[in-house]
Amino acid sequence: MKLGIVGLPNVGKSTLFNAITKAGAECANYPFCTIEPNVGIVTVPDKRLDELAKIYNPLKVVPTTIEFVDIAGLVKGASNGEGLGNKFLSHIREVDAIVHVVRCFMDENIIHVDGNINPINDIETINLELILSDLEIVDKRIDKTKKLLKTGDKKYNIELELLEKLKENLEKGVLVKNIQLDKDELALVNQMFLITSKPVIYAANISEDDISSNEPNSFVKSLLEFAAKDNSEVVVICAKIEEEIAALDDAEKEEFLQELGLSNSGLDKLITSSYRLLGLISFLTAGSDEVRAWTIVNGTKAPQAAGKIHTDFERGFIRAEIVSYENLINCGSFSAAREKGLVQSEGKDYVMKDGDVTLFRFNVW
Repeated sequence: MKLGIVGLPNVGKSTLFNAITKAGAECANYPFCTIEPNVGIVTVPDKRLDELAKIYNPLKVVPTTIEFVDIAGLVKGASNGEGLGNKFLSHIREVDAIVHVVRCFMDENIIHVDGNINPINDIETINLELILSDLEIVDKRIDKTKKLLKTGDKKYNIELELLEKLKENLEKGVLVKNIQLDKDELALVNQMFLITSKPVIYAANISEDDISSNEPNSFVKSLLEFAAKDNSEVVVICAKIEEEIAALDDAEKEEFLQELGLSNSGLDKLITSSYRLLGLISFLTAGSDEVRAWTIVNGTKAPQAAGKIHTDFERGFIRAEIVSYENLINCGSFSAAREKGLVQSEGKDYVMKDGDVTLFRFNVW
């Protein structure tokens, strides 16, 4: 799964990306520092793996991951080619979800592309360009569909009706993700890769002075109110401090967080929220060779989950032997959990749950 980090120029996107991936993306105080998107793979924090490793003492521990893409800053007129224009929009169209970084601090030494700090205006600037880009695609699809109506296939009548519904809402400034769609309409929309159909997390980038405050500043408050109406989540971070934390080892990181009065880093919250935003869960496998988390979409059945490990596991699936993470930890081993009747034998219709510790049985002739 791929998430795009977006926002206006100079809001802290590349600084945040550096912290997430430790990839050392170039970061500078001028617009369009990022031209080609930087890509990094980041692990999803999961303390359950550490606890399982204490039991199994494996040769390796493999967490699950998400791909983050740092995309160039967007400006007014991008849909008409301003700034990086369509180049930016093509990059954002390829991601599964959006992390929208919003500047929520004052600093005279850091240029703002519009000259003043206003998180809601910043969001609306980007949303307008994304809407205009989607409108262009919908208009082209309408023209094509009208021509296909001549074939007499009734499915094009249904498609045209949906497209006109999308156009009407987009022209009113409504993002596709906020349009009421039924299951069939949603399936058609997903084929169009419209940018405003993608789920969004807002990353409120605050200053170092605000990091220890118990109260959100006025910029964050306005963003929280906006996001609530947009049915989106807000994660408050200080990209600069997160970049510093990312350079520390685990012990130093924990000590630094304690000094700041924080239980975990903003990045951990952002990564976990992003994982949840995409509707993903993890099942776990554990043994002396490896303890590992596997990413699946919530609602995945056991055979398809087995296929994440190897296609033969799905093809020859017999059953899944499953114990919940909590029960396994309490028992101390898979065999002890089995003796207590806590290991369940599940068939092809079993829907996997987050934290299922699983042993797949299969047979391939």
